[in-house]
Amino acid sequence: MAAPALTTSKYAPYWQAAPIALIFAAFFLIPLAATVVVSFWEYTEYSIEPAFVSQNYLDVFDGCFADLPNLCVTFKTYLSTLKFCLIVWAITLVVGFTTSYFLAFHIKSLTVQMALFMVCTIPFWTSNVIRMISWIPLLGRNGLLNDFLLSTGLVTERQDWFLYSDFSVGLAFVHLFTPFMAVPIFNSMMRIDKALVEAAYDGGASTWQTLWNVIIPLCKPGIAIGSIFVITIVMGDYITIGVMGGQQIASIGKVIQVQMNYLQFPIAAANAVVLLILVLMIIFAMTKLVDIRKEL
Repeated sequence: MAAPALTTSKYAPYWQAAPIALIFAAFFLIPLAATVVVSFWEYTEYSIEPAFVSQNYLDVFDGCFADLPNLCVTFKTYLSTLKFCLIVWAITLVVGFTTSYFLAFHIKSLTVQMALFMVCTIPFWTSNVIRMISWIPLLGRNGLLNDFLLSTGLVTERQDWFLYSDFSVGLAFVHLFTPFMAVPIFNSMMRIDKALVEAAYDGGASTWQTLWNVIIPLCKPGIAIGSIFVITIVMGDYITIGVMGGQQIASIGKVIQVQMNYLQFPIAAANAVVLLILVLMIIFAMTKLVDIRKEL
């Protein structure tokens, strides 16, 4: 009797997953392991020496617990990062959900839905840096927005807070990352059986009751996936904060980037590990609230 084909072997799924597993190991697991190892190395102003010391992690939180309830620089930096993360998450959720709801339930033609959905993904076609820089002529002190406000008499002098501020950083984040929230939510909404919505209306439910009791619960996996995308990107971003904040706003990603520029790789790795743990805790909490496997 001939040997069973590879496709019918019990090991077939493992062989099929092997290429992706190798790529995952080469580009994620091995660099992550190297980061963790380097975070325990010892460094001076002149050298980096392989060792196993915890001083880098102590330096990350140097003086943070001794000065409580006053916040140290590290805690203030994390709070600043979390502030942007929360604000951007909330705004992108509202914008992404509203856009997806309009496309999924108010546009009847599938062709028009797909066309408008592709329009929403146009920002993916251009560089993030280009999209950020495009805000500068609009928001600058001598930019178009200030010119408009002066010409209409809404302000009597040019405003400086439009650019290189928390406002400009948040605006750029929302502009850049709303598609990451909208795409998973739209995917969830397109899977909803329209008969459920019609049944809710036939049962006397209002639009808001249908939205809250039918559509939002069925969209939770898409909301969770979009939230994970936005939160993980914002938490580690340093380019947007650097460009739109005028290098004046602190974030943990910016701290890591500066430490790497000064070749302080061990403490930068320690900061990266702490950031990774924080992000994983947030993702773990989300996965406990919502089963995203329904979307995969």
